[in-house]
Amino acid sequence: MHVVIMGCGRVGSTLARSLEDRNHTVAVIDNNADAFRRLGPSFNGEKVVGYGFDQEVLEKAGIRRADAFAAVSSGDNSNIIAARVAREQFGIQQVVARIYDPGRAEVYQRLGITTVATVKWTADQVLRRLLPAGAEPDFRDPSGTIRVDHIAAPEAWIGHKMIDFQIQSGARVAWIDRLGEGILPTRETFLQEGDRLHLVMREETAGAAYDVLSKGPEEH
Repeated sequence: MHVVIMGCGRVGSTLARSLEDRNHTVAVIDNNADAFRRLGPSFNGEKVVGYGFDQEVLEKAGIRRADAFAAVSSGDNSNIIAARVAREQFGIQQVVARIYDPGRAEVYQRLGITTVATVKWTADQVLRRLLPAGAEPDFRDPSGTIRVDHIAAPEAWIGHKMIDFQIQSGARVAWIDRLGEGILPTRETFLQEGDRLHLVMREETAGAAYDVLSKGPEEH
């Protein structure tokens, strides 16, 4: 892939190095040439001075051959304008914009531009570590309908089949972290002590699902 990144702050420079480490080609745009020092001497990608919503600057960065574009500067307006130019003018489908205002992020998400609301993301990460399991999901889809939760396998369900767990709780197990490895459950998978489950469920049924998880299986 060729990826164009607007913004060479901590996020942009880290992203650029990570992509290059994965053998992708990268072009970084920033209006301050000094910012490129964050990339370090080993960076082999392109460094373009300018604004990422300027079409000529994007051309210099190789936007016409790009597979993806990330707008991660410190300005919401600049990021969203650049993201829209990359998508609407150059047809880039993989576009991500960093947005500080979570309200605006949700609006642009509905318009089809993937957004990362940094303040909300950080707050959510802290909340998930402060509150009991299930109080805050790992992920909600933009409509707020579906949530993904990450929990330890309930003690009451250890030794029982995963399929029974799913039927009775109404949740779906996307995958299991077991002994340091991710596994996909089958109808014959039993829950084991130490398992960590990634659950997918509807928001309105989450309370009932957690009641079933804590009470344990219904014996037939």
